[in-house]
Amino acid sequence: MRGCRTAVAASLLGACALLPQAQAAELVVLTNQGATPGVTELGNAFARISGHKVTVIQEAGKALDARLANGPADVITGNPEQIEALVRKGQVVGGTETPFALASLGVSVRAGLAKPDISTVDAYKAALLAARKIGYSRGCSGTHAAEGIAKLGLTEVLKSKTVFTDGGPVVEFLAKGDFDLGIQQTNIMVGVPGTDYVGTPPGFLNDPCPSSAALVKVSRQPEAARAMIAFMISPEAAPLLRKTFVEPAKP
Repeated sequence: MRGCRTAVAASLLGACALLPQAQAAELVVLTNQGATPGVTELGNAFARISGHKVTVIQEAGKALDARLANGPADVITGNPEQIEALVRKGQVVGGTETPFALASLGVSVRAGLAKPDISTVDAYKAALLAARKIGYSRGCSGTHAAEGIAKLGLTEVLKSKTVFTDGGPVVEFLAKGDFDLGIQQTNIMVGVPGTDYVGTPPGFLNDPCPSSAALVKVSRQPEAARAMIAFMISPEAAPLLRKTFVEPAKP
């Protein structure tokens, strides 16, 4: 196996001595949409440090079920509820669930529109009311956006002009003009063509989405996979996560 190239690897559960074989492990990491940017950054860094090959794949539905049942799959990331459900199904190894990131909610508008003031609760409320249509997903960020709207007492008021997205990031639909204001995780909203990022909702309305990583039961390289999970919560991982607009999970 190729030797580790930095001192960081010494803390990765013995990442340099994981395999007796002459070649490095080949890890497959399954991600959800919201975690993909950060996991890709971490996967690239872990590959450089350990000498292992890391492939990050965003999977859902039947494709995800097939990977979890038959592989290849070594690490999976998702919201904690999803990971716990997979533990109960016996598809993820219990006790390996590891929170690693928190993604703030973000607000974007279609390019060319004036950026609304969302700096205060009242301003955010006014921006939602003023938008022709608003959009968010049915995932974690959408659930938290809807909960915030409910706390503002606007659920019924906004119902007729709310668009729920499926099958892609909210900003893709925003860029096409399906609505004028979108809410999703900041890390998958910033810098998308056809949209302008505004900022995060104020105060209690910004309820971040957590992501956890865990070892997939059918992994053929469990020790290397455990080492990657350890790296994902190491001090070296924190700046890499922040580079993708998420924060490391709080201990």
